[in-house]
Amino acid sequence: MTADPDPELTARLLELALEAAGRAGALLRDGRPDDLAVAATKSSPIDVVTEMDIAAEKLITDFLARHRPDDGLLGEEGASSEGSSGIRWVIDPLDGTVNYLYGLPTWAVSVAVQRDGETLVGVVEAPMRAETYRAVRGDGAWLGERRLAVRPSPPLDQALVSTGFNYVSSVRTHQAGVAQRLIPQLRDIRRGGSAAIDLCDVAAGRLDGYYERGLHPWDYAAGELIAREAGALTGGRPGQPPHDGLTVAASPGVFGPLQSLLEEYGAWHD
Repeated sequence: MTADPDPELTARLLELALEAAGRAGALLRDGRPDDLAVAATKSSPIDVVTEMDIAAEKLITDFLARHRPDDGLLGEEGASSEGSSGIRWVIDPLDGTVNYLYGLPTWAVSVAVQRDGETLVGVVEAPMRAETYRAVRGDGAWLGERRLAVRPSPPLDQALVSTGFNYVSSVRTHQAGVAQRLIPQLRDIRRGGSAAIDLCDVAAGRLDGYYERGLHPWDYAAGELIAREAGALTGGRPGQPPHDGLTVAASPGVFGPLQSLLEEYGAWHD
């Protein structure tokens, strides 16, 4: 673990993350055109990028370039630079793009700040919920003025767990098989369509757990910190951190049993 940064620096990074996410969220909420078009595809023809993803990322990167020109960037829609300050911003300008494209409300802007690969600050702006989640490492997770805490852990068979599915059909088919085996072991499964919001819902006690295969750092960087600072355990396969093979977050009593089943069912591979 890296040493704690200067509190003034951390406060400034949080301030900038909140402003960047808030501005992008307002753009996406207020600027969504009625004839919103698909600008490109990512992993498959149904994994889309809209013109608004691109506009929101440009807004964030331009904002950060003005205020933190020496920092690095990693963004979903192509923004990437090394920087020289040791600080890196990891941004998903629109997490839940398909929801947004269809006019569904479950989408968010995710902004995280890392140093030496460790997340120091996380902000998830969910405009259609009128909710802003934030966390600073070691200082808890917050929704507005409310400090967040995970739900008391139920037995696994009473746990409500969310997941997501890949846009590549062969991967999605295997994921459906894992979910089919998992459903009888749980209270139920949800599929919201935004990893960032699912992680925040674990933090807020609206879910007992969440898992997904195939996430990228920009999908989970902010939400994972928020969940962890609210008392969740997070990881990937047993003994590993969250990664593209598997990301798991859950209340402490749910995490171990859920992770064990995901390992048994091969949730990290086809």
